[in-house]
Amino acid sequence: MADQRKPEWLKKRMNMAAVEEMETMLRSLSLNTVCEGANCPNRGECFQNKTATFMILGDTCTRDCRFCDVPCGPPPPIDPAEPKNLATAAAQLGLKHTVVTSVTRDDLQDGGAAHFAAVVRALKAKMPASTVEVLIPDFQGNKSALQTVIDARPEIINHNIETVPSRYSAVRPQASYTRSLALLARIKTMATGIYSKTGLMVGLGETSEQVLAVMDDLIAIGCDLLTIGQYLRPSKEHIEITEYITPAQFDEYKRIGMQKGFKHIASGPFVRSSYNAIEGMKVLESHI
Repeated sequence: MADQRKPEWLKKRMNMAAVEEMETMLRSLSLNTVCEGANCPNRGECFQNKTATFMILGDTCTRDCRFCDVPCGPPPPIDPAEPKNLATAAAQLGLKHTVVTSVTRDDLQDGGAAHFAAVVRALKAKMPASTVEVLIPDFQGNKSALQTVIDARPEIINHNIETVPSRYSAVRPQASYTRSLALLARIKTMATGIYSKTGLMVGLGETSEQVLAVMDDLIAIGCDLLTIGQYLRPSKEHIEITEYITPAQFDEYKRIGMQKGFKHIASGPFVRSSYNAIEGMKVLESHI
């Protein structure tokens, strides 16, 4: 499947001028984005719209998931200026909703939770009227680390489930479906007034029945928002694509998921966990 041509609905032109302009600003503040690190196909569009998903705690991950293009290896030291610099960049971009993610830092006792919290606090101090969404790793199941992030009061805590349980050993062998599901459940039991969010990739050998079963698991723990997007193979070193999911199937996933009870679903070939994230925030605010 990996050698087959992409269908027409997966072809997108990259605005290189917008990419270069954004990258210049990010480098001036020593910041990283997952847009660049994961080689996201939407980065030209997002950078043109002056949005980006900031990636903290370095640009090197301690895990080697078979779908991800972020480099794996010994991570760099934490940059103490990063929270301030990130808030400065968000203010320069005029962001109304800022999304912050990170590499996985299993080398740190708290998995980087304190640094996440420092970034959230810096953003809220700099731009009190804007909202913050964090996309966190699993912190190896550390409840105290999750509490640290919760105490900083981001509006949304996201943790990607990524794939169906039967594909975990092949797709993300250093992670656990049950551990990720438990983290998402704790967001709702340990916090009030914070929304939970997760994302799924499809095209990795899962069945539609398995996708719907994951939806049921998420609804059972009160998950608020869901994103579903097509897995795209970054290189021949990564796990192969087994199927290109049609736009009609993505629409069907959204229809069924909304019937099951999610507050908002973004489902489509180019959807990523933070793509147009402000739209989900707008929906949530309309329910308040």
